[in-house]
This record gives sequence, structure tokens and C-alpha cells, in this order.
Amino acid sequence: MGRVVRGQRKGAGSVFTSHSKHKKGGAKFRVNDYSEKHGYVKGVVREIIHDPGRGAPLAKVVFRHPFKFGQVKANFIAVEGMYTGQFIYCGKKAKLTIGNVLPIGSMPEGTTISNVEEKPGDRGKLSRASGDYASIVSHNKETGMSRVRLPSGSKKNIQSTCRAMVGIVAGGGRVDKPMLKAGRAYHKYKAKRNCWPKVRGVAMNPVEHPHGGGNHQHVGHATTVKRDAPAGKKVGLIAARRTGRLRGGKKDKRD
Repeated sequence: MGRVVRGQRKGAGSVFTSHSKHKKGGAKFRVNDYSEKHGYVKGVVREIIHDPGRGAPLAKVVFRHPFKFGQVKANFIAVEGMYTGQFIYCGKKAKLTIGNVLPIGSMPEGTTISNVEEKPGDRGKLSRASGDYASIVSHNKETGMSRVRLPSGSKKNIQSTCRAMVGIVAGGGRVDKPMLKAGRAYHKYKAKRNCWPKVRGVAMNPVEHPHGGGNHQHVGHATTVKRDAPAGKKVGLIAARRTGRLRGGKKDKRD
């Protein structure tokens, strides 16, 4: 009977939970209310701030309360070209300018968008990392669906009433700069969660990992493992469709 492997221990939480003490709160759109569905609402960017553990900056946007005196504050993921004091318009009748939030069906094909809703009203789920963007491929008026190309290159059909922000997420090019030293990686992951440094399975003992043990560091068997493998065995390439290097040119499928 072996020890519990790292992946199992992560499920229990404990020291592996997210470091959320200094985070600035979830980055979400406004709740999709009547004024957004039929017209637009105006907000102003108060400041653009750093959110620990997130590559992209956040924009603090302030809206007037829709039906009583007061203000409603929201954290939006900032896009390139956004600035403090900028007016942001959210809704069906908003103009197509950088930073505005409108339904995908109201934008022309080829528009560069970010923080896309997966389902109407979920307040932004797709293409939110720094420098990421999605682009609208096509609209289908009969079914009310739109086809969107995601940052991974895959295409997804989503409802045309799903909202998105116009523009590319700010903070792009972050991964181009090399880490250079371990201290930088230490501070990067200190803000996120306990996931660094990562000890390789072959460097462990057989009691701690299925790849551990043996004279010379070697796995000794195939690293692919089936989807329904028991938790203590489920390490390596889980339910891999293929393995090895990607060879040959990338065939771009037209649709």
C-alpha cells in the first residue's frame, strides 16, 4: 500500500488552497439586466489596478445604480487601450469601440473580443488571460447562434445573446520575458497557490509515486494511464489520445 500521491493531496485542500488574501475580487460583467438587454448603461473607469496572481490588469468601473441613488462598482478585465476616466458603455445598443460590452450578435464578423460569456448571463468565462482574444467567425440568424474562434484555435458555437468586451486583454507578452532565476518563479507562484517547485515523479520513491524507484531515474512503463484508473495510479498522460511530438504542418480546417 503506497502513500497518497500529490494529486490526491491537492484535492483535500489544506496547504494547496488558493492564496486569495490580497486578491481584488472576481472580474465579472454587470448582471445582465433590462437596461443592458434593451439599451445601454454608462460607466466610468475609476482606476486600473494589479490583481495579485493574475497576469491581466483589472479596471475598476463605476456605474450609477439602475433604480435608486448610489453607485455600483464592478471589476472588469482591462483591455489594451483602456484608460482611467474612460466612459464604458454596456448593452445591446452600445457602440463598437474598445472597452465596450455588447452581445456577440450585435457585433460584425471578424470582431476581436475578450472575456466572452459561455452562456447568456454568466458574466464572462472565455479568453480572459493576459494578451488573449477571441474573434467572431460567423452568425446564424435562424438559430440565434454565433461561431467564435477561441485563443486555443478551436471554434465554439455560443448563443448570440452572450456578451463580450471589444478588444484584446491587456498585459500581453508576459510569457515572452524569461524567468531567469528561481526567485522570480517563487514569487510568481507565491501569489497564486502552492504548486512550485514541482518534484518529478521519477525522482521519488516507489511509495510516493508510480514512476518512482529503480536504479537510475526511469519510469519503466508507459506513462499513459486510462481515464478510470484509481486515484493513486492516475499520473502522467491521462487518457491521452496521442503522445509524442507534433509533426507535420498544421492543417487549418475551413468552415
